[in-house]
Amino acid sequence: MMKTKSDWWLGLMFVLVMASCGSGKPSEPTDEEQDGDSTLIDETLTEEELQDELISEEPMPLAAEELFDDFLFNFASNKRLQMERIHFPLVVASDAKADTLERDEWQMEHFFMHHEEYTLIFDSEAQMQQVKDTAVSHAVVEKIFLDQGFVCQYRFERRNGRWMLEGMQKQTMSLNPNASFLAFYRRFATDSVFRQHSLNDEIIFSGPDPDNDLEQMEGVITPDFWEAFAPELPRGVIYNIVYGEHYGHSNLKIFALRGIANGLEVEMTFRREHDKWKLTKLSE
Repeated sequence: MMKTKSDWWLGLMFVLVMASCGSGKPSEPTDEEQDGDSTLIDETLTEEELQDELISEEPMPLAAEELFDDFLFNFASNKRLQMERIHFPLVVASDAKADTLERDEWQMEHFFMHHEEYTLIFDSEAQMQQVKDTAVSHAVVEKIFLDQGFVCQYRFERRNGRWMLEGMQKQTMSLNPNASFLAFYRRFATDSVFRQHSLNDEIIFSGPDPDNDLEQMEGVITPDFWEAFAPELPRGVIYNIVYGEHYGHSNLKIFALRGIANGLEVEMTFRREHDKWKLTKLSE
């Protein structure tokens, strides 16, 4: 059975709870156990390292190769798998030069796994369907440093049915295809006055009915009522995943917030008119 994001997260939490529920100091292993079990966990490990050790013992299901999201979750959680799925020496290109990273220089990259949610940027609703497209064999994970104004891209390829990290690209944010929107979003997330001026006169809204969790409500909200419906906007570092080869400039952006294991699902649609971006739709 393929392990989804929530399956992995709940499984990890179960393992950690079971590990913390032992009674006092663990018993000393016998000589036979010391000789036959090389997976004993060092008690001096940090909590993050302990999680890496525990998850690294779990093999990745073959089905997780089908969808890039399933592979990425495993890749970002499993240190052993991550080291196996990087093409070393890894070429790291920048605006000015290209370097290489050797295996012993690599540091575990968890991407957004230590956060409650991650972000995605799409050019259309049709493009969003590629997340579930098993034919996708090329993907780029973007780690976007809004404050510093640069983007680190991780390029993955699926060859012979196996996803591999094939290269990295570091670029200034102004060179990214989403440069205009990213510059706008950086200010939209941090400047309340600018944000208010960047709201459309009427914002199409759909979301859960506060009086009935099982029902959805739809309607229109105005800028005056934005704060009552507004989601918490991530700042500093955000992420994007490009599925497939497409990557063009567009006057429409769907900024999606996806929860890791909390069911969060928020989509904000922005449109650019006369070089100005405005929020036109909010779906929760």
